[in-house]
Amino acid sequence: MPENAAFEAAKRKIIGVDRQRLGVGTLSEKTVHAILKNYYEPDEGHQEIPIEKYIADIYAHGEIIEIQTRQFDKMRTKLSAFLPLYPVTIVYPVPREKWIIWIDEESGELSKKRKSPAKGNPYLVFPELYKIKMFLKDPHLRIRIAMLDMEEYKLLNGWSRDRKKGASRYDRIPTQLVQEYEIQRPEDFLQFVPLELENGFTSREFAAAAHIPLSLAQIVLNILHYMGTVIRTGKKGQHYLYEIEEQ
Repeated sequence: MPENAAFEAAKRKIIGVDRQRLGVGTLSEKTVHAILKNYYEPDEGHQEIPIEKYIADIYAHGEIIEIQTRQFDKMRTKLSAFLPLYPVTIVYPVPREKWIIWIDEESGELSKKRKSPAKGNPYLVFPELYKIKMFLKDPHLRIRIAMLDMEEYKLLNGWSRDRKKGASRYDRIPTQLVQEYEIQRPEDFLQFVPLELENGFTSREFAAAAHIPLSLAQIVLNILHYMGTVIRTGKKGQHYLYEIEEQ
């Protein structure tokens, strides 16, 4: 379970008690990364540690923690160096609920925040996991999905008339750590199979049960099959049929 007091302390350390006093120029593109790094390891003496010609976000108690907001493929060389020597946990933040705030670049004025209709879910980590699929069976590798509520600041610099389409994201400020999902061993992937599915399900049925797009469901099932969580038992038309593998 998330430790709310520790998360609030990490937020205060990075962005202060009152975010409204911050000027636009004081925000950082890496705020999410910085807050999570200080949440999981408040002692700066254990942060940004040189190991095997790389810099680990956190090294403490013989373990490494890496905060990775995207592009897991860029971690392959690090993982090749770290995993033979240390347990490594990759923390992946996912926006559960998001409020959008627009910034006028000329005046610095901030719009009222509006809630985004999009809602995040833990399945969003799977396209990133696919990029490091070759490491997923390593017993030293662990994954932690941090579900966050966030305020997202965007610049009014897009190409449309209202300057919103094609606009740049300026920063994301976490407001709450809602939930964490842990993957410490292959059996933990079972938590991503919806309980209502009956054996002999297709990717379409998985997508409907998990409330995710078909394209994402296919990636999820690719990983679940690779990890031995599900097996393929045949086909229904062009779609594989899946069953949960007995552990």
